[in-house]
Amino acid sequence: MAAVRTLLAFAGDDPDREGLLETPDRVVRSWDEFFAGYFEDPVEILSRTFEETDGYDEMVILRDIPFNSHCEHHIRPIIGHAHIAYLPNKRVVGISKLARILEVYAKRLQIQEKMTAQIANAINDVLAPKGVGVVIEATHECMTTRGVNKQGVSMVTSTLLGTFKQDPRTRSEFLRLIGRE
Repeated sequence: MAAVRTLLAFAGDDPDREGLLETPDRVVRSWDEFFAGYFEDPVEILSRTFEETDGYDEMVILRDIPFNSHCEHHIRPIIGHAHIAYLPNKRVVGISKLARILEVYAKRLQIQEKMTAQIANAINDVLAPKGVGVVIEATHECMTTRGVNKQGVSMVTSTLLGTFKQDPRTRSEFLRLIGRE
């Protein structure tokens, strides 16, 4: 809380004025929420799987998953949505786990490129599917509210592994199903 008081004073305000008295505590509590991903294990989240699939071997996609993150360069919000897909290899994971794996990595200081790869690699490493596809589209406030101040700009990143990378038909199906082709 002392660090927040120092930053308030650095900004030119009085940390002892009425409106700011509880701000340090509020900031500390918000950081607990913003960066909760450091205290969660992606392997544990993805480790409970189901093998009773009646041979299901087609793509599993969770589209348009909203997220909030923070850039590691300016600690400004990154706000966007992700599409996560995989081709099962005899076992599937509950779909809420795909959203939770996004949250684990989004709730850390990030760059979007790294977060995209982390999500795909975690799914690939734990589930050992035939392939993984992750596409993230986000707006970065470090670019829209400061610096170059460019509104309405979004960044798109993708990581494709296994058949999503090797088979043009699988890649095309994935991109078509998430509305990117």
